[in-house]
Amino acid sequence: MCTAVSFKTKNHYFGRTLDIYTSYDETLTITPRNYPFKFKMVHELKCHYAIIGMATVVNNYPLYFDATNEKGLSMAGLNFPDNASYKQMRHGADNVTPYEFIPYILCQCASISEVKFLLNKLNLINVSFSPEYPLTPLHWLIADRNQSITVECVKDGLKIYDNPVGVLTNSPTFDMQMFNLNMYMGLSPNAPENRFSDKINLKPLSFGMGGLGLPGDLTSPSRFVRASFVKLNSLCGFSESESVSQFFHILGSVCQQKGCVVVEKNHYEYTVCTTCCNTDKGIFYYNTYENNQITGVNMHHENLESNKLITYSLVKGQQIKMMN
Repeated sequence: MCTAVSFKTKNHYFGRTLDIYTSYDETLTITPRNYPFKFKMVHELKCHYAIIGMATVVNNYPLYFDATNEKGLSMAGLNFPDNASYKQMRHGADNVTPYEFIPYILCQCASISEVKFLLNKLNLINVSFSPEYPLTPLHWLIADRNQSITVECVKDGLKIYDNPVGVLTNSPTFDMQMFNLNMYMGLSPNAPENRFSDKINLKPLSFGMGGLGLPGDLTSPSRFVRASFVKLNSLCGFSESESVSQFFHILGSVCQQKGCVVVEKNHYEYTVCTTCCNTDKGIFYYNTYENNQITGVNMHHENLESNKLITYSLVKGQQIKMMN
C-alpha cells in the first residue's frame, strides 16, 4: 500500500511513499534520452524524453515505481488490489503492459493534455515482465504542474478521472475515494465553534480540535482522507528547502511503521522509502526507513544524451550528525 501526492509552491513537486513488506533492490534510476526503450507489443522508442525516478532494474530494464521526465510530467503506480483488471490484446489499440505504462507515457508526453490523447488508444494488457516478476494490480497518479489525473483499468475498461486533490492511495476506486471525502467536510484547521447547543457554554479543550474525526488508521481510505486534508491545508514558503521539507512532512503523515501492518507471519508492510521530485528542476529526493536524511540527485548533472541507464544505490543507513 502506498500514498502519492502532487504539490505546488513556487515549483511543482511529486512523490510517494513506497509501502511494501520487502525491498526489491530499488535504485534511483535515470533513463537518458537515447536508451532504447523496448516494449512488448508497440514500437521501440530509440529517442525520447529523459526520465528520473525510483525503479528496480532487471536485465538492464527499469521497472519504475514512480518517475518524472525532463518536461516535468510525473507518474506513480500504486497497488490496486481486487479492482485492477488488465485486458487481452485488442486490434487497432496501443497494447501496453502495466509494467511498461510509466515509461510509455513519460517517454512521449510533456503534459496531461498529451497524456489524455495517448490514452485514447491505450489498452493495458495482461502480460507480465517475466515469471519471476508477475503483474501487480496497479492504478496510477499522473500530474504536471497544473493538473492531476488518476488512471484505473477496471472490469468496465480504462477509467480516467480528473484528480482535484492531487492525492492517490489504493483501493477502492478513485470515484469512491472522492465521494468518501464528503464524510469529512466538517474538518478544519481552525478551532471549532460551539454548534452543540446555545444553552451551554462549550469551549475548545486544546488546539487541533477542528480536526477531530480525521482518521488515523493505516487503511487506504483513511490515508486518502488524511493526506488530502494535510496537503490541502498545508502552508509552505517558496524556497527549495521549505518546499522539500514540507513535502516530506505531508507524506510523513501517512508513513507506515514496521510492526503495525501484518502481511503474513513475520512479514510487515512499512514505508521502505519516500520520494519527492522537483519536477521543474529535475531534482529527485528520497529518504529511507532507516535513513531520515534527505538525499538528492539532479538529472541535469548527468549525460542525458547517453544510451545507458544511470543508477544510484540508495543510502539506507541512518545519517546522524553529532553536535559534540
